[in-house]
Amino acid sequence: PGMAQEAAPVLLVVLARLVSSTWHEGSGYYTAESHTNEVYVEEAPPEPALDYRRVPQWCATLNIHRGEATCYSPRGGSYRSSLGTRCELSCARGYRLVGPSAVQCLPSRHWSGMAYCRQIRCHVLPAVLRGSYVCSAGVQMDSRCHYTCLPGYQLEGDRSRVCMEDGRWSGSEPICVDTEPPKIRCPDSRERIAEPGKLTATVYWDPPRVKDSADGIIKRVMLRGPEPGSEFPEGEHVIRYTAHDQAYNRASCKFSVRVQVRRCPVLKPPQNGYLSCTSDGNNYGATCEYLCDGGYERQGTSLRVCQSTQQWTGSQPLCAPMQINTAVNSAASLLDQFHEKRRLLVISAPDPSNRYYKMQISMLQVRTPSLCPPSPLHPPPAPSHRPPSSQQAACGLDLRHVTTVELVGQPPNEVGRIREHQLSLGIIEELRQFLHLTRSHFNAVLLDKAGADRERYISPISPDELFVFIDTYLLSEREAARRAQSGDPCE
Repeated sequence: PGMAQEAAPVLLVVLARLVSSTWHEGSGYYTAESHTNEVYVEEAPPEPALDYRRVPQWCATLNIHRGEATCYSPRGGSYRSSLGTRCELSCARGYRLVGPSAVQCLPSRHWSGMAYCRQIRCHVLPAVLRGSYVCSAGVQMDSRCHYTCLPGYQLEGDRSRVCMEDGRWSGSEPICVDTEPPKIRCPDSRERIAEPGKLTATVYWDPPRVKDSADGIIKRVMLRGPEPGSEFPEGEHVIRYTAHDQAYNRASCKFSVRVQVRRCPVLKPPQNGYLSCTSDGNNYGATCEYLCDGGYERQGTSLRVCQSTQQWTGSQPLCAPMQINTAVNSAASLLDQFHEKRRLLVISAPDPSNRYYKMQISMLQVRTPSLCPPSPLHPPPAPSHRPPSSQQAACGLDLRHVTTVELVGQPPNEVGRIREHQLSLGIIEELRQFLHLTRSHFNAVLLDKAGADRERYISPISPDELFVFIDTYLLSEREAARRAQSGDPCE
């Protein structure tokens, strides 16, 4: 045996030289290129070697969660983990391979690398101001997120976004904008009756109801027109409100205020008189006062009021000629009849033939009978023969409510008269003493409607001078207004 052990290496060398063989990988046997009849003794190796070719599972079986391995083995398709097997790794949709894309089974009975499938996830979408979104599968791939806005806001941009294979969201982040105007409702239109004695009505209303459909914040509300509680004149008035929200969207509303003035029929002034009315003259609550021209007295009610029924109270009075009563006991009683009615121009002369007296009477053309009995040689002139200027003078006196009083002569033949009314000697004497009128020469005094001495003359006064003085100093506001309204009817 010892020799055999020593000779064994020699034998193997000889065989190696004699035989040229080929190993077919994966076949498990050799094929000799030449054959001989010689038999050689081949001894087994001291220890059996592991045959890689005959072990079907060399590496652990690949099992990739959420993926698969496509393997190619040198021993055929049935061997998926034998030595030398190469596997290509892939992941299911929605997963990304982390590690090498291909591994090989090594002699160390381990694969050449390790890999696994990681789920593809996008980043969490940021919150949307004044809006929200809902995703179908969270942040996983293919998850679709739909955006919505709060009531009153509209979406601008992409309405939905999809998580793509590269881990990014499609599209861009949208925004919610306030494009809807606020809702505004004005109060109802209204109609009012003008207040008594006025042409206006005070109208109140509540502010409009305003609501913003978005954040509920109204930036400002503007009023176009009078404020509540204002006085509105007759007619229809449009009130408009405009509301603005924080996004400067605006909405408007309007309503109308109609003021009606109840009116009575227009009153006509009485003959020889006129009306003085408050307010507009014939509106509800207006008061009209009947006034008579100088020398006329009112007979009947003095005031009439327009009622809400649009009818006047009372009835229309008359303006009758003023009745002068000279059969009185004193000059004061005589003058009281003219109080607040007429002005008096008292003319005094020593006798009817006084030059100044004749001149004054001629200029004023007092329409009274002559102080002396008419003479066939000197009949009184007819009124129609007076010159136009004389007619204007008489008209001007009556227009200014002036009554002429004449005191002429010496006692016991002294004569006093007012128009055609004769005065007693006692009244004449009291008037002279009261007015300080001398009998020695011509003089005149002008009394106002209160009986006060306003101006004295020692020579005849022309109508123009007299009228200018009265118009400048003695006319009341009512008389001046009437004069301005009606003009001068004597022209």
